[in-house]
Amino acid sequence: MQPILFWFRRDLRLADNLALAGAIKTGQPIIPVYVVDSQDSGGASRWWLHHSLASLDAALGSPLVLRSGQPEQVLADLAAETGADAIFFNKRYEPESRAQEERLGELVSSDVAVAGYDDNLISTPPDLRTGTGGYYRVFTPFWKASAALGEPAEPLPEPASLILAKHNLPNEPLNALGLLPSEPDWSGGLRETWAPGASNALRLLDELEPTLAGYAANRDRPDLDVTSRLSPHLHFGEVSPRQVWHGVRRLQAQAGHLAGAEAFLRQLYWREFSAYLLFHFPHLPTAPLRPEFEYFPWSENEDHLRAWQQGKTGFPIVDAGMRQLWHTGWMHNRVRMIVASFLVKDLMIPWQQGADWFLDTLVDADLANNSASWQWVAGSGSDAAPYFRVFNPDLQAQKFDPNGDYVRRWIPELSGKTGERYPDPIVDHGEARQRALEAYDVVKGIRASNAAPG
Repeated sequence: MQPILFWFRRDLRLADNLALAGAIKTGQPIIPVYVVDSQDSGGASRWWLHHSLASLDAALGSPLVLRSGQPEQVLADLAAETGADAIFFNKRYEPESRAQEERLGELVSSDVAVAGYDDNLISTPPDLRTGTGGYYRVFTPFWKASAALGEPAEPLPEPASLILAKHNLPNEPLNALGLLPSEPDWSGGLRETWAPGASNALRLLDELEPTLAGYAANRDRPDLDVTSRLSPHLHFGEVSPRQVWHGVRRLQAQAGHLAGAEAFLRQLYWREFSAYLLFHFPHLPTAPLRPEFEYFPWSENEDHLRAWQQGKTGFPIVDAGMRQLWHTGWMHNRVRMIVASFLVKDLMIPWQQGADWFLDTLVDADLANNSASWQWVAGSGSDAAPYFRVFNPDLQAQKFDPNGDYVRRWIPELSGKTGERYPDPIVDHGEARQRALEAYDVVKGIRASNAAPG
């Protein structure tokens, strides 16, 4: 019997994997494959990928075929080498991923079936249109339209049996793929903080009830432990959005009431909205959705950018967030908004530079979510925060870290006990805010002139 190639992508799990279930239904033996490619970039997310692949390999019980290169060419070559008559995979929605899928269909011979499944989202991007047939650009109507489609399908259990093909394919050792940092090894904080793998994702989901109980009231408090930490597991597909949705509803039913369940699920749909935007606006990672922001008078200041990256701006809440990011590969969502606002509005550094830094340092570095969120803060995107809304870092700290616990955790020199001197502020916030508002006037002028009748 001819084998099937199963192309793992951002679906590194066995349970509730729609394409894998489809491949199993054929009854043919399966060759599982993962191809490391140019999209597997970013130091922190590559660290996570290494450990997630190791976890998946152990769950399969037979070696996962590992390769690096252009996935579509690697898969076409493997199909020819093994005599596989089908390639199963779950679709992705980034521009490069969609191009890979199209090229794969062109590269394989006509007798090789290419079967792509919609698995990564609750609702697929082409399914949702406005009443006039256009695309949603504001989150709340998108969320309501998505919710109106009904609850997602029940998650599929882990397959009872998985017939893996016998083969003699050479394998690139996981350690040879270069996913882990070379010397010096900066990943100690990641190892302390995270446990990649599908089993750990499901454990976090099962333990979510206390988080959901306080989520609505406290989700903006970085000093409190009220976040799920599921975002990197979702990004790598170690848990599906269907599993998360139904897991939350199950916990809600068991508890009778969980105040934060609806607010939590709303965040799950922000992930959906980000993917939707990237699907319909593929320039989202590089260019503003609002074209007038092409003319925004950004500043290029390497010293300011470096101070921001290193958590040495002299603004404690900003620096705490950036140090947490460097140590753990993650940052609380409220603090992400604060540090992003500081970069693009206080320092007037282009949002693309902040987005690039996040892509390199976040373990949950998702292209769609990262791009949509940075454009939201910059005021240039869909459903954006107005540019004239400039977060005051000190007021944000007073409101969301009222006792200073979060800041003290990540900036020990403020205690005066380390012997290190905390830096002075690199800008005056009041003056920086005024500069930002004056720059925004330039954008408003361009928008007004474009809107004026010719």
